This record gives sequence, C-alpha cells and structure tokens, in this order.
Amino acid sequence: MHETDNADLVMDLNKLAEQYAKNHDPAVREQIAVACTSLIRGVASEFLSQGVPQEDLIQVGYLGLLAAIEGFDPSRGFRFKTYAVPQIRGRMRHYLRDSRDTIRRPRWLQKTNQQIEQAVGRYVSKNGRFPSLEQLASELNVTEEGLVEILSTREAVRTVPLDASDEDDDPDIRRDLIKHKEYVSFQLPIEDKIILHEAIEKLTARQRQVLYHLFFRDRSQPETAKTIGVSQKQVSRVLSSALTRLRALLIHR
Repeated sequence: MHETDNADLVMDLNKLAEQYAKNHDPAVREQIAVACTSLIRGVASEFLSQGVPQEDLIQVGYLGLLAAIEGFDPSRGFRFKTYAVPQIRGRMRHYLRDSRDTIRRPRWLQKTNQQIEQAVGRYVSKNGRFPSLEQLASELNVTEEGLVEILSTREAVRTVPLDASDEDDDPDIRRDLIKHKEYVSFQLPIEDKIILHEAIEKLTARQRQVLYHLFFRDRSQPETAKTIGVSQKQVSRVLSSALTRLRALLIHR
C-alpha cells in the first residue's frame, strides 16, 4: 500500500469511527470491519513465530476490532487506528497465553469464547468475510450488549501462576448484561447456563467429576464408579452431596 493510500485509509477510518460513535449504524460498523481487514492481518503477522495458525489469530483480532469499534470515543482525541491496534494486538496475546493454559478464566467464559471463535470461523468459511456484531450475536443467541461484554472481558483477564488457587477472584464481568436473544425450546438461556456453571465450579473436584460422568457423559453409577476407581456406594453418596450443595447455591444466589 502506498503512503498516500495509507493516509487516506486512516482518515476514512477516523470519519467512519466518528460516524458510528454518533449513530451506531450497523452498515458503518461493517464498513470499518472491511476496511480493517489488512490491518488485522498485519498485526497477526507479528505473531507468526508463535506456532499458531494465522487465520486463528485473524479471527481473534477481528473480535478485538469489534470491541474497539464499540468502545471508541472520538472526544478523547485519539485516531481510531491508534485506539484499535492495541486492542487487536492485546486480544491476540491473550489468545496465545490461553493456548498455553496460563490464563485464568471461569470455565463458562472459556467455553463461550471458544463458541464465539468457532462461530466466526464458520461464518468466514461460508461467506468469505467476517460477520457483523448483529450476525455474530444472532448466531450465538446472545444480545449484542451481552456479546460486547463477553468480548471486553478478554482485556480484563489476568495471567496467574498455573498452581493458583481456585478461590482467586475472577475477572470483573457484568453478568447481568449477558442474556439470551431468543428463547429456544429445550435449551437453557445463556444467563442460566452461567449461573449453573458458576455453581458447579464451587463444588469439590470429586463432586464435579461425578456430575461430569453422570450427566455430561451419560454414564450409569456403576460405570462412573468403575471409571473413577471408587465404589458405586461412594458415587451415590457424592452425587447426593453434590446435588444438595447445588440446590443450596442456586437458591441462595
């Protein structure tokens, strides 16, 4: 890209970002996302030596761009590119750290982030471009406000030692903003899934293990007992204590 072309792009991005900050027009946001494709690829190229596929980093960088578009405030005097690049780069760094298992996140947030990245990948493969925020929110059945909150939490996640206690505080997340967009029969809304996941994380490791085999792997109590190396009577006892604890956590939340 010639220097004059680059200057024109920066100017156009600033105008588009300022316009979006005023009216939140989805069409303008889409223009910004398309205009920043080469920018995201450029940032992703900085991490080629990390052994992660560039397309994975590009997808993650796009999520950083979406958060930057939503959070950009023209009154602060920054150019949009100056504001967006650190967020895109930071999102990629968090992804790389997460791939090395050094990032502490609630399990429900890890799973949701994986679903977001998979949804972006599916959309790009099918349509040859990144989805808009509305399209991504619709695919995940999450409100746009909730999706923005989930994306923004990636910046709040902190690096901790691998042997850190499970009792450590979680990242500051506005869970009240994360809600389902449409009700789907026989599916828990995302806000209920979050509550359930958080309650399960407060159980003991043995209780979580028993629940996993019984309800997520659909194994019988004898099969579960054999798998984890205890008696069926112990499985039954652990199950009873786990359900009692879950009931108390959910009632008094």
